[in-house]
Amino acid sequence: MPHHKSCKKRLITSQKSNVRNSQNRAAMRTAFKQFRSTIGEATDEQKVIELRKMYSMIDTNTRKGLMPRSRAARLKGRFAAAVAK
Repeated sequence: MPHHKSCKKRLITSQKSNVRNSQNRAAMRTAFKQFRSTIGEATDEQKVIELRKMYSMIDTNTRKGLMPRSRAARLKGRFAAAVAK
């Protein structure tokens, strides 16, 4: 346990952010799985709409620091290739 008052405060905030980040990562992974499963039977218009949603979510989570920029770029490329098939 921390001894300094500021360290105690930092421990509390880091625990809160850890919970929040875990929830956001879980939601992100679920969205990825749903996207991959629905992309097969969707129409072209629906694919484009879903791809835009995924791009937005990936960019937002990257900005928040939940994933590195290189992983975000790789995922966006893979999703675009899946839609193009």
